[in-house]
Amino acid sequence: MPAVLPSLTGAAAVPLVVLASAVLHAVWNGLTHGLDDKLAGFTLISLASAGCGGVLVCLAPVPDPAAWPYIGASAALQVAYQLLLLRAYQLGDFGQMYPTARGTSPVVVALVSTTFLGHSLPVGQYLAIAVIVCGLAGLAFADGVPGRSHLPALAAALGTGVMIASYTLVDGTGVRVSGSVLGYVAWLFLCQGLVLPLIAWGLRGPALLTTLRPLYGRGLAGGLLSLLAYGLVVWAQSRGDLATIAALRETSIVFGALIGAVVFRERLGHRRITASVTVLAGIALLQLAAA
Repeated sequence: MPAVLPSLTGAAAVPLVVLASAVLHAVWNGLTHGLDDKLAGFTLISLASAGCGGVLVCLAPVPDPAAWPYIGASAALQVAYQLLLLRAYQLGDFGQMYPTARGTSPVVVALVSTTFLGHSLPVGQYLAIAVIVCGLAGLAFADGVPGRSHLPALAAALGTGVMIASYTLVDGTGVRVSGSVLGYVAWLFLCQGLVLPLIAWGLRGPALLTTLRPLYGRGLAGGLLSLLAYGLVVWAQSRGDLATIAALRETSIVFGALIGAVVFRERLGHRRITASVTVLAGIALLQLAAA
């Protein structure tokens, strides 16, 4: 968790931490996609997050009062993100929904950061983000443009990306005024982790318990990985540029494509390989521009 990260000092720590978070994010999404009952899987992930958050709030300093509006807003946005991602996975393939959802976020973050928040980036970093986004788009549409029947799934994936960008911007400000990265993460996961299980109970009632039992192991593991992945990102957001971090974290799409090919036996193909190389080239350019 972020509490062990102060030993990583210097600018090099931020991209390494974000890339580690990207790997963990792709892994927990892969675990969730592999479940037949995705609502039950997301419920277990939320319960794990709430449980870990409940433990951490007892250990971490209480965030500054100025951070509570951000925690509340972020929790609401993350619940919306989970519901949209759940719907996208119910309607579409992992190999297309995951990159579409993740690839939308850096574009929105960069536009909002520079247009409304007054942040500025060097021209080289703008170019690097554009290269990364092109690579992500290539991964999303490697199998062709979606047909009419795929539009609901695509809309859910795009909405997921907007939610990711929204809570990224909220947390980027909230964690800086919180006075405690660990405290911010703990209360955020406790608050948002309780909502989806309540929604699932409202939809299924006591029958939900029966569907959860066979999925405990993978669901709870996904929740722990999700908590760790997001905790790492929030730590990075307290020290680095929001648009740069948002672009780097979307490299999870590259790892997701590899998981799709290796675990789910999805066809990787030359288009996805080319798109993955483009993303990696964008990352290299991003680091050169920031140096």
